Amino acid sequence: MLLASIIGYLILTVLIGYWAARRVKTSGDFMLAGRSLPLLLSSSALFATWFGSETVFGASSEFLKGGLYAVIEDPFGAALCLILFGLFFARKLYNMNLLTLGDYFEVRYGARTELLASAFMAPPYMGYIAAQLVAMALILNVVSGIDIWVGVVGSAAVVTFYTYVGGMWAISITDFIQSIIIILGLILLAVVLADKAGGASVVFQEVHPDTFRFFPRGEWKDVTAWLAAWSVLGLGSIPSQDVFQRAMSSGSANTAVRSCYYAAILYLTVAMLPLFISLCTKHLYPGEVTGDTQLTLPIMVLQHTGTGVQVLFFGSLLSAIMSTTSSAMLAPASIFSENLVRPLLKRKLDDKQMLWLTRGSVLLFSIMATIMACLRTNIYELVGESSVLSMVTLLAPLVFGIYWKRATAFGAMLSMVAGFCAWLVFEFVVDVGIHSLVPATALSVVALVTGSLLSRAIRRA
Repeated sequence: MLLASIIGYLILTVLIGYWAARRVKTSGDFMLAGRSLPLLLSSSALFATWFGSETVFGASSEFLKGGLYAVIEDPFGAALCLILFGLFFARKLYNMNLLTLGDYFEVRYGARTELLASAFMAPPYMGYIAAQLVAMALILNVVSGIDIWVGVVGSAAVVTFYTYVGGMWAISITDFIQSIIIILGLILLAVVLADKAGGASVVFQEVHPDTFRFFPRGEWKDVTAWLAAWSVLGLGSIPSQDVFQRAMSSGSANTAVRSCYYAAILYLTVAMLPLFISLCTKHLYPGEVTGDTQLTLPIMVLQHTGTGVQVLFFGSLLSAIMSTTSSAMLAPASIFSENLVRPLLKRKLDDKQMLWLTRGSVLLFSIMATIMACLRTNIYELVGESSVLSMVTLLAPLVFGIYWKRATAFGAMLSMVAGFCAWLVFEFVVDVGIHSLVPATALSVVALVTGSLLSRAIRRA
């Protein structure tokens, strides 16, 4: 009954996406929904940027292990990213009328910088897509008992088809519908579990005080680790195509800015529900909080709730993850086709050919992410790793490009290369006792400023 209901639910979601795909006539429709989304659709799309596996499974799993301190990266860092993007980037980028974030680097720095930036921008998405595929496979494993790798491959096939035909229009509409359903599902589950436990106050009374520790203890190493956790998504996802794509799909610059703020508030609020649910689970069924804690929540729902709650929870969660995965596939495909392949072809493509090229790129990234998902199964780590590369290579060129007129193409490219090389060294060779992104980002900024000033000095000489 449950499996049949979930299958029917997913089929309905795909049909909604397919219906919405009728609006896709051009590559601009496919990538940015024609820059016409109203506030509700734009806000829900931005809310759904990360609200998937890492929020419900990954964050709740980490929360059970280390409390609030262990989930600074997500949801708090994710909400910070949306606020910062709305404050400092959304309006300026929207008014530039760009198709992809890679286009910004071309307009600001030139074609060579565009190619290098795009080469760093697209690959990190494979880890993020893989995390979503793992999450769907875990759900299918709990519900039907199929092997994880089979679930990964099957999930990839379904989502790839959905993304291939739908584009950003389908993503936006399904995001809106599924956001409502997943919020209602989580609220209902939280209420049911809290009632079983005798009330929320009973659950909180048994929680160790360290569970709600939010700030570092004061040691330098703890402080840098805390700041790094904020930065992974909070800063690392600012120069990302998926955030850009969702914000730029808005109908106006004001809508783009407001959507970022509303989405941040909604995300941070709703993301507390899985954390509370995990506390209820630990209180009611302490013996089940063992082994792979990523599976705790779905197993608990399956074993201790009625069919109606199960259908709503699993169906809406799968649909939400599908929507998140779809946009995660579309983002690198847009960068790859628009900013890597098209320039190499000297832009001798009409819009119809560009649309087909982007769809073909979706297939490429889907295959690569599926392979990664079969090799790695820790959702939270996959998501975190997918954002670090963007931060150490692209954050400085984006920020300084917008707010420092003296930034040059040479400085931007030097910044990207220096940040990437430094990250490799501090991540795999030299252990400096702090997160590798901290020194790598610092060197990226130094390289940009130094390179820009040096190149200007050479021109004047």
